[in-house]
This record gives sequence, structure tokens and C-alpha cells, in this order.
Amino acid sequence: MPAVTVENPLTLRKVAAPIGAAARPVLAVTTAPGGFEGEGFPVRRAFAGINYTYLDPFIMMDQMGEVEYARGEPKGTPWHPHRGFETVTYLIDGTFEHQDSNGGGGSIQNGDTQWMTAGAGILHIEAPPESLVVSGGLFHGLQLWVNLPASDKMMAPRYQDIRGGQVQLLTSPDGGALLRVIAGELDGHEGPGITHTPITMIHATLRPGAEITLPWRADFNGLAYVLAGRGAVGTDRRPVHKGQTAVFGDGGSLTVRADEHQDSNTPDLEVVLLGGRPIREPMAHYGPFVMNTQEELKRAFEDFQGGRLGTIPAVHGIGE
Repeated sequence: MPAVTVENPLTLRKVAAPIGAAARPVLAVTTAPGGFEGEGFPVRRAFAGINYTYLDPFIMMDQMGEVEYARGEPKGTPWHPHRGFETVTYLIDGTFEHQDSNGGGGSIQNGDTQWMTAGAGILHIEAPPESLVVSGGLFHGLQLWVNLPASDKMMAPRYQDIRGGQVQLLTSPDGGALLRVIAGELDGHEGPGITHTPITMIHATLRPGAEITLPWRADFNGLAYVLAGRGAVGTDRRPVHKGQTAVFGDGGSLTVRADEHQDSNTPDLEVVLLGGRPIREPMAHYGPFVMNTQEELKRAFEDFQGGRLGTIPAVHGIGE
């Protein structure tokens, strides 16, 4: 980790918050509990215990792995439905294949992102390729759920396959951090992900002792999730480590710092930075459906049971 990097970050464009930008305070630091998803792959529930007021428009995020599978161990998910939101699958290491009830499909690996707008509804499946199941190997990634406003919940499903080489690469003034802008923008530099709900998603790598203070839109919330390593957040340097989420308050800049000394198997601080404009609409969420009312939620289950979200193909390449 990570899959997308550069030899000399100082060749990249540099970003830093303007002098005088109001620093966002750290409101809370939470620790993600562990669990299992799909057919049994390990996850950390990054947003568990955080008030939705501070998450909106994000719904949930799972860190998948990091796990070194033995032969025959790699696992995925069975066929399942979604309606009313978007799933963002960012694969740092390994390979994942997907297929849906509309005939779509594809593969992401080593720094790629699959952005699926479920909209009105779709059935899909995610699984490791047969070659990875046979050989075993490293698997590590994230899946983020982003809410859709009521006006977009019933739009037609859509995919974006974002290759690792497409992400916007930036650095800090001293070159101590590598910033991968996957979606949204940072200081006017835009990532490739096209979003219905305005958000910013960044994977940052900070070398030991490095610090970033980034400009952050005042109308966005601010979250930082630690994928690996140890560091601190905010101007008061509140400690954080792997599997923890920092919730920031209001302001125009966001600060993250890597500890001078990291574990031998984790040379850098790896952190995902998220910001989004809150939708501030009622939310009814149960399982794979995210709607605005209980009536809409009930209708989603009825449509799924009635086959109106699509049907599993009779012949398909995943999960046979």
C-alpha cells in the first residue's frame, strides 16, 4: 500500500491552506469496530457510533482488509440489491470483479475505483477473480456509501470506472505528503469522479513527521479515517491511529500530521479525507436501501421482491 504513487512528489502541484484560514477543530475521534461482510471478508466499520449530523451526506464506510489471503480464501459478496444512493469501491491492493442485472460488469485493481450510482435500483455482485481465489494474495480497499437527494434517488443506474492513473496527484509545499484526489476538488484541482452530491474524497500518504494543512470548503463537513499508521489531527494534535475516524467541526482548513516514528510494517500515515455538502433531508435506511420515508423504504423492498429491481442473469461470470 498504496498502489498509486510517484517517485518524487515535489514534481507535483502543491496545495496548502491560505494564511488566516480558520482551523477546523476536532470534535471527536472514534474507533471502528471489526466485523464481516458478504461471504465473510473482514471489515472495519469506519463510521460506527458517529452522529449522522456529522456524516451527512455519507452513510457508511467499510475498510475491507487489509488481509493476506491463503489459497482458496478470497471472498466477495452474493447477489444483492441497492436503491437510493451511490457506492464507491476504492481498491488499494488486490482485484475485485463486479457484474449487475443490467448486463454491466468489469474489474478494478490496485488503485482503481468503481463508482456505482444505484439510483432507482439494481442488483449486483462483487467477487475476487478465480485466479486470486486459486493463488491467494493481498486484498485491501474501502467501500463508501454516499446518499442521493430525493430528486435523484430514482434516477437510472450508472457506473464510473476510475483507473488509478486518472486520479489527481498533488503534494504539500515540502513534498512530505502525496494527495490522491479521487472525487471532487481540492484548491481548484479536480479529481475524476463525477458526483451527484457534492463531495471531496482524497487518499493521503504522509511521510513520518510530515504535516498537511489543506483548504476545506466551509459548506462541507470534514472527516479523516486512518487506513494505516499513527498521527495527529487538528491544530491541537489529537492522536489518531489505524482504524480511527476524526470528526472535524466548522472552518476553512483541515490539519493532519504523521508521527515521527511509525511501525516497521507501516512506513507512512495513510488517511482518507472526506468532505461533503450535507443534504439535510429525512433519511430512511434499512439494509441495502436508503430512501427518505418509511413508505419509500417499504416500496423498495416490495419492488425487489417483485423482481422490479432486475433479475440475476441466467448465465453470468461471477458467483456461478
